[in-house]
Amino acid sequence: MSRPAKPAPVRYYFDADVLGLAKLLVRVRGDVTYPGDPGGPVAGRVRAPCPVTTPSAPDTEWIPETARHGWVIITRDRHIQEHRAEIDAVSINGARMVVISAPDAVTTFDQLEVLMCNWRAIERLHDLKGPFIYAATRTGGLRPVSLD
Repeated sequence: MSRPAKPAPVRYYFDADVLGLAKLLVRVRGDVTYPGDPGGPVAGRVRAPCPVTTPSAPDTEWIPETARHGWVIITRDRHIQEHRAEIDAVSINGARMVVISAPDAVTTFDQLEVLMCNWRAIERLHDLKGPFIYAATRTGGLRPVSLD
């Protein structure tokens, strides 16, 4: 008789604007989810379906949900400083967000390059209390984005 696989605790939520990157990473990491993720087995564990069921979920729905779960959000937005509603949603909900802000991070591979260049620093953010937003670029590391 085989035992059921252990659950894979999710730590990172990849927003709809980096779905290609998310779908690549869920194959090798059990701690990643994305909107519409049906869940599934990875590395001997089972990831539950994502409670954000559609990539078209508005910020006012998915940001509070991800904050409630304690997930670090990974998204792509070169002009995050100009999106006051998203910054406010992060602040109000105590969310933790990393924004791939490199202007050339358009393709999945480019986004993966930015992510991997910063991965160890992103993992350290998981232990910090929110709210915060950090912008990530391939060569610039992580820089804090003002929530004011």
